[in-house]
Amino acid sequence: MAEFVLVAGAWLGSWVWEDVAAELRAAGHGAHPLTLSGLADKQHLPADQETHVRDVVDEVERLGLRDVVLVGHSYAGIPVGQAADRLGDRLARVVFVDAAVPVDGESFASLWWQGEPAFRARLAEDGGDWSLNAADFDGQGLDSEQIARIAGGSTPHPGASLTGPAVLARSLAELPATYIKCLLDGDEPSDGAAELLKSDRWRLVEMDTGHWPMFSQPHELAHILHASVRSTA
Repeated sequence: MAEFVLVAGAWLGSWVWEDVAAELRAAGHGAHPLTLSGLADKQHLPADQETHVRDVVDEVERLGLRDVVLVGHSYAGIPVGQAADRLGDRLARVVFVDAAVPVDGESFASLWWQGEPAFRARLAEDGGDWSLNAADFDGQGLDSEQIARIAGGSTPHPGASLTGPAVLARSLAELPATYIKCLLDGDEPSDGAAELLKSDRWRLVEMDTGHWPMFSQPHELAHILHASVRSTA
């Protein structure tokens, strides 16, 4: 059995994993949802990119976990990917859930699909942090109740964590990894993820749902995470 450390993407906290974590525990795994600094119940804490990486590493070390499967959703793929690089033999696998993947020296902002200037302009409009836009829910397979849960639990995302560069000691292609692509949010992984998926240590899994599968398909997501443990053998 594995120890899953579950990290949500922008605007969200550990609470988003309630349904998935319950299923993982029922299957005999450990499940440890984590809120990153500056978000949700930790929104009072200052945070930059390195803070978020340390949040993940420190949680693993604080709990004394081994056979760790790090799970990063959306933005959280960037700090989770860096943390995975630092865990050594504690790491069993890293799972990216429709996520950004870190590139050494690049930030979330610099990897933004519309370009860094467009993303920085959006941050400026939001007062330096990143606020959730209701338009992001369109076409993502969510019902009105699920949208209300996400929107009601969201907090502005600290801008400094989005503009700071990732730091990697080696290529993520060397790590055992699963990339989950949610097809309602685009048919193909990003260029960076597609390149990493050429590695024989990476696996691609597709879900016929939108960008927030922990809400739209929690049972299916938990099943994929449980199955990913067998990929570590």
